[in-house]
Amino acid sequence: MNIKITYNWLLEYLDTDASPYDIQKYLSLCGPSVEKVDKMGDDYVFNIEITSNRVDAASVFGIAQECQAILPEFGKKAKLKFDPLNDYKFVNIQKKYCNKNSLKVIIKDRDLCSRFTALVFEDLNLKPSPELISKRLTLCGIRSINNVVDISNYLMLSLGQPVHVFDYDQVKKSMMIMRRSKKGEKIITLDEKEITLSGNDIVIEDGEGRLIDLCGIMGGANSAVSNKTKSIILFVQTYNKNLVRKTIMTTGQRTEAATLFEKGLDEERVEPTLVYGGELLEKFAAGKIASQIIDIYPNPYFKRKSISVSYEFFNKIIGITIEPRKIKRIFTSLGFKINNLEDDRTKIVSVSIPSWRQYDIDIKEDLVEEVARIYGYNKLPNQLQPIVYLRQPPEIEKLFKIQSKIKYFLKYIGLNEFINYSMISKEMIEDSGLKTEKHLKLSNSISQEIEYMRMSLLPSLYKNIKDNSVKTRYNTAPGEKGVMRFFEIAKVYFKNSVLKDSPCREVYKLGIAVNTDYFDLKGIVEALYKELNINDGLGQMITNEIKIEEKNGVFLTEIDLQKLIDDYRQIPNYKPITPYAVIKLDKTFELEPKHTFQMIKKLAFQSNLLQKIEVVSIFRNKLSLRFYYSSSQKNITEEEAKRELEKI
Repeated sequence: MNIKITYNWLLEYLDTDASPYDIQKYLSLCGPSVEKVDKMGDDYVFNIEITSNRVDAASVFGIAQECQAILPEFGKKAKLKFDPLNDYKFVNIQKKYCNKNSLKVIIKDRDLCSRFTALVFEDLNLKPSPELISKRLTLCGIRSINNVVDISNYLMLSLGQPVHVFDYDQVKKSMMIMRRSKKGEKIITLDEKEITLSGNDIVIEDGEGRLIDLCGIMGGANSAVSNKTKSIILFVQTYNKNLVRKTIMTTGQRTEAATLFEKGLDEERVEPTLVYGGELLEKFAAGKIASQIIDIYPNPYFKRKSISVSYEFFNKIIGITIEPRKIKRIFTSLGFKINNLEDDRTKIVSVSIPSWRQYDIDIKEDLVEEVARIYGYNKLPNQLQPIVYLRQPPEIEKLFKIQSKIKYFLKYIGLNEFINYSMISKEMIEDSGLKTEKHLKLSNSISQEIEYMRMSLLPSLYKNIKDNSVKTRYNTAPGEKGVMRFFEIAKVYFKNSVLKDSPCREVYKLGIAVNTDYFDLKGIVEALYKELNINDGLGQMITNEIKIEEKNGVFLTEIDLQKLIDDYRQIPNYKPITPYAVIKLDKTFELEPKHTFQMIKKLAFQSNLLQKIEVVSIFRNKLSLRFYYSSSQKNITEEEAKRELEKI
């Protein structure tokens, strides 16, 4: 994810002598990547890429924290002017609480929301935001609306914690009930979109049962702040990130707030954000606190988790010796606390993790990474480790080798490779004539489109052909169809009734689908078998070993990849050249249900003089074949060959 902040805004939190371009260079070496710096009037705008595990850095203050740790490593002064996480506390506004406007909040399931705080403000004066706020929001790509709405966006960019503002008078009966959505429920969001929910989303309803918030995504239009708003509810919260992520996927709705919530936010940042929000509303919107503060926090983060590690471990993993004093300074600058457990023998320390890194730092190696990046990867010696040749197990090497050979060959003869999801829908299973109950069903699927583990590659390949048939209509002449030949090599999954330690049995398959005809697909398979030197290109056995099915003009086949691997030969079986003459005879057959091509071949190869069969032509139900007769012992006559042919 990317954020935009300004240099002047950053300087509100950070005392530094680093220029905007110093910050770009040094942060990019050791922390968030500053992709671009734009001079905009008397300010500079940073476009910063934040890695998904570092949501704590996705704010002005978060970048200030990174600067405090990184810039001194390059000789630049950098120190926080103040710490809003410690300075903005409920006690700051405690004397302003009152009971003029009540607000009742009910959270039906504790796992929906790890912390919920709210305050009611009255006597608001809605007007355009002061230039400081509107200008900074505009530079960061956010449209200025009015002072109240802008303050909510300003808070999110300042501290990285999304904030919601509702019109207090539009929340019926002054009641907010947080619960799981029901399948088919609908909500109209602030951007006037009607969204139908699939169920299990986090929502808030008011005292009359109206949905007023799709939590973590966007508020409802029916509770939005308008020009007539006089009282608001300012609430700040952290949600179950997995449920927010599911709602994003099922609804297709992604907002700046949702991108933050789905990563997992720090519950300890909720309090300072609410307090800072109250300060801004009082200063720029004449807001007055009109309720007691609501703080629902069932599992307070009172005790930091700690990880014990030796200084030797840092040096061993990083590859150089870093002084303990340096390691301590790095951790302290990042907000970690060091508890000395060291003695002359072990030199072990306990590192306490700050609340905003609780979902990011779990093991000793995570601590090593923090020291290495702040110390500077650019300072580490550029030495290659001694080369160690590791061999994979023979079966893995053979799998990779044959799989690559098959892929390159099929691409060479004109097929396109597809890589589909391993999960398919119930509709695809039933459409393919397969049984749903035989498939493994995911217990936590985020969509009905990827609900079952596939037992075959063919349903997906058939869908690939059909989906692309629509697109190729626009690129072909009238009356023609675009030729499509697709393949996929991947695993399929069967319910495991043998092994108790695994719920499924995984099997590699090769699937091929074409929209041409049976003989095209048959030729592809025969060519592949010939390339792999299996049964001389399969020859007369293709309809026995390989099943080709047709569905609405699409021809499909699926082959067990392990069988191809087992039967593969690096070179074909040696066949000595016969020194004797070969007699070629042609014959045309009437094909009937009881007299098929397969039956003809079976009868023909009962003769030990027959070397091979070629198809000459096919017209309607007539099949013309050429038979090659020869002996390895002597020259045979044409009459002897004819007698063999008459037996068919």
